[in-house]
Amino acid sequence: MTGYGAAMGGRPRTGRWSLAGVLLLVCVVAGCAGPRVHPPGPPVQAADFLDNWFVATDGIRLTYRTWAPAEAPPRAVLVALHGFNDYSNFFQAPGKWLADHGIQTYAYDQRGFGDSPDRGLWAGNGAYARDLADFVDLVRRRHPDLPVYVLGESFGGAVAMVAATGERRPNADGMILVAPAVWGRAAMAWYERAALWLAAHTVPWMRLSGQGLNIQPSDNIEMLRDLGRDWRVIKRTRVETIHGLVGMMDAALAAAPAFAERALILYGEKDEIIPGRPTFDMVRRLPAGAQRRQTFALYADGYHMLLRDLKAETVWCDVLAWIDGRTLPSGADGHARAVLAKGS
Repeated sequence: MTGYGAAMGGRPRTGRWSLAGVLLLVCVVAGCAGPRVHPPGPPVQAADFLDNWFVATDGIRLTYRTWAPAEAPPRAVLVALHGFNDYSNFFQAPGKWLADHGIQTYAYDQRGFGDSPDRGLWAGNGAYARDLADFVDLVRRRHPDLPVYVLGESFGGAVAMVAATGERRPNADGMILVAPAVWGRAAMAWYERAALWLAAHTVPWMRLSGQGLNIQPSDNIEMLRDLGRDWRVIKRTRVETIHGLVGMMDAALAAAPAFAERALILYGEKDEIIPGRPTFDMVRRLPAGAQRRQTFALYADGYHMLLRDLKAETVWCDVLAWIDGRTLPSGADGHARAVLAKGS
């Protein structure tokens, strides 16, 4: 488990009233501290690349990785955003495969994750969106004649949606949303919302894990074991950071009616992290005028980590086909249309 379960859809197995009661008692005794956001500092420079770092406008250095074709110049570029508690190495396998097919990928550690400073702390929706816009601009400068696409997995997908509908849209030619994190408060039970509020306002420093929730993010067990051994993958998450994530998911779902990007949206029917109901709700909220520019693909055997499942190459082939303007070879978009027509 990589921390996804506790923070992105894992429902606690403890009693509803006992959890709320304990947290209420703590609130009375300790006072309500409230969740904190750890935003960037003031701008001190223009964003830039330095060796293997993305240097943001406040001077913070964020590690980035790139996978480039070995024998010929790339014909398109991806900017890949990792999921919650993960880091840029999430794209290693698909990045290598896409590089072999002419696509170069850049992926960076978002603030609070991977090698970044303030690891485990939440930087705020605006910070994540601004970093994405700055990073895309730098990639555009490096590859001025190539199409540039943003790929966001889970939390990264939510960041992409919020950025695309915010004050400064990333200068991308399209977006690929892989299991976008849209499981916000509107889709939660009242006791889940209450427990989150109480925890965030009483014990924001407390760290939670997904251990014992029996949630399966992928059928690729060896990959999950590798993540468990990787110290850069956060295993225990601060409550205030979970609170920030849920706020980001709220904002992503709210952004759907204004999300008019050319887009490929990918979702697995076996996803136990982001439930199907808010995902289908998000798809139905997309602007009618953009439907011809947006493709929803649904994978019957797919889990949350579609890009790293045992059948991940099926998804990689669809991503490549979409970039090239071809029909998805898997037919997952036809399956999605059939499921949506049934009202799922």
